[in-house]
Amino acid sequence: MPSYTVTVSTGSQWFAGTDDYIYITLVGSEGCSERTLLDKALYDDFERGAVDSYDVRVGENLGEILLVKIEKKKYWMQDDWYCSYITVKTPSGDYLEFPCFRWLVDDKEVVLRDGRAHLPQDDKTSLVKQHRQKELDSRRKTYRWKEWQPGFPMSIDADRHKDLPRDVQFDSEKGVDFVLNYSKAIENLFVNQFMHMFQSSWSDFGDFEKIFVRIKNTISEYVMQHWKEDFMFGYQFLNGCNPVVIEKCLKLPDKFPVTHEMVSVSLERELTLEQEIEAGNIYIVDYEVLDGIRSNCTDPCTLQYLAPTICLLYKNTQNKILPIAIQLGQTPGKDQPIFLPTDDKYDWLLAKIWVRSSDFQYHQTITHLLRTHLISEVFGVAMYRQLPAVHPVYKLLIPHVRFTMAINTKAREQLICECGIFDKVIKARGVDNKEELPTYFYRDDGYRVWEATKSFVSDVVHIYYTSDETVQEDGEIQAFIKDVCSFGMQDFDHCEFPKFLKSREKLIEYLTVIVFTASAQHAAVNFGQYDWCSWIPNAPSTMRRPPPNQKGLADVNLIIESLPDRGRSSWHLGAVWALSQYQEGELYLGMYPDEHFIEKPVKAAMETFRKQLAEISSSIKKRNNGKKLPYYNMSPDQIPNSVAV
Repeated sequence: MPSYTVTVSTGSQWFAGTDDYIYITLVGSEGCSERTLLDKALYDDFERGAVDSYDVRVGENLGEILLVKIEKKKYWMQDDWYCSYITVKTPSGDYLEFPCFRWLVDDKEVVLRDGRAHLPQDDKTSLVKQHRQKELDSRRKTYRWKEWQPGFPMSIDADRHKDLPRDVQFDSEKGVDFVLNYSKAIENLFVNQFMHMFQSSWSDFGDFEKIFVRIKNTISEYVMQHWKEDFMFGYQFLNGCNPVVIEKCLKLPDKFPVTHEMVSVSLERELTLEQEIEAGNIYIVDYEVLDGIRSNCTDPCTLQYLAPTICLLYKNTQNKILPIAIQLGQTPGKDQPIFLPTDDKYDWLLAKIWVRSSDFQYHQTITHLLRTHLISEVFGVAMYRQLPAVHPVYKLLIPHVRFTMAINTKAREQLICECGIFDKVIKARGVDNKEELPTYFYRDDGYRVWEATKSFVSDVVHIYYTSDETVQEDGEIQAFIKDVCSFGMQDFDHCEFPKFLKSREKLIEYLTVIVFTASAQHAAVNFGQYDWCSWIPNAPSTMRRPPPNQKGLADVNLIIESLPDRGRSSWHLGAVWALSQYQEGELYLGMYPDEHFIEKPVKAAMETFRKQLAEISSSIKKRNNGKKLPYYNMSPDQIPNSVAV
């Protein structure tokens, strides 16, 4: 009687093992095995991290093994099980790999294809076609779109973390509980002593140092020492945690009527302001998106203010970026003065603080939340809805959507509840010339990571898509593209996502955007938050006084009264510390321990990718050596694969 050896690997994460009954059925081209209970009798089966082997006897040859059906049935109470993979050794000695990497919950079954990736047009038999369609039908019922807030991208239909499909929940919910992490942060940073004075102001700038106790961080300490300097203010637009808003100024907007006479003392090349603009030495940041947002009342007595600031920046002869003019609103006039470095030092300092406050709000809501977290979730939901596990693009993307729906649902539940294309974006802002901005490390490191990622994606795409026509004929990938735009992005008029892709090159670019956004871009705007935002005056999360409408009003007292009070400063510090921490067991760019791909050409492409990333990390380390302000947020060895924090 022919016998197949089945080897089952249980995951190593918490609670992966099970005491439930596990049954297997082998489905071949010539027949099926009987439903077989996997039980070694004298031993505990399916323990966490275990690899167990069993004999499955059949009455006749099954032919080519096409599918493996795994069923879990309750023993005495429901006990979820995480299956990593199954291998089957045939009577002829051949080994077949069946990746799983998913949870079996309740009395459910999973039907697996072998590990080779297949485009839909590659499947010829009705059996595998039906399996493919059945998997997608089930997924679309499980992964449903939901509008979180009007005007935002769609999210997964889950109000709480525990409502998510088990496969996209955190392995351990405790580790990413925002409330718990904030509490830990405040305790670790020794700021509890200020919480009882929640609404009281600090006395002076030196008081903010009191919550710097236990901070051992080179960049944050440097920021604390130099935050008032124009150089430090300008440098952050290049290499701070929001390095995506600075643009080359090609023409001064009418709403920002800066004249040469206003700024001539700041210009170093004996050129007029207009000539400096023509020479490419003038840059601008404009927070117009904040215009019209009303003041928020956090309690019956305290108003919080925003300002849609505009700031003009100058690249001096030492290639430093310095502020030369600031307007605190979008409508010029007598009550909207243009602040200058030649003004009283407190007027100028308060104006810069208002820009930093605008930048903090823009960074958190748009750069960080919208353009990494929410966009990555759209890609993830669409992937689960439209791409079966056997699709090569599913295998490519699955590591880069890991825990994204979980972290976003956690954020909607606890943090933000009521109680893209890299090179094109850089060029569009006019900051792509290395000679013009030689210290723009975010751009330079980002280009290298982008190119390495694009090269890897290109290798994978060319393995499975032999021509542009194969892209056009792939109904699943086209459905994925359409789902992202038409449903995930709600087909907004300003949505630039395509609805159809006609070539391999466009597919490569599209997939590179997804991988880069979820990994490098998120790392660049997330993990530097503690560095740049822990010194509260440099990145105030709230302003308690309205922006000044005339010069000569500012002094130390007004600035202190405008900045966050003691309690909010403490919570702010705890938040940026918690958000900047890497997760336990973090998987970094290029690390793919779950082997969804089994083909040798893809594994070779992965190895090449890892070597390229290692070279980039090494060169960044050498460049940073000895620098007072090292930039490492785009170093691949510090870029997690996905948006998971």
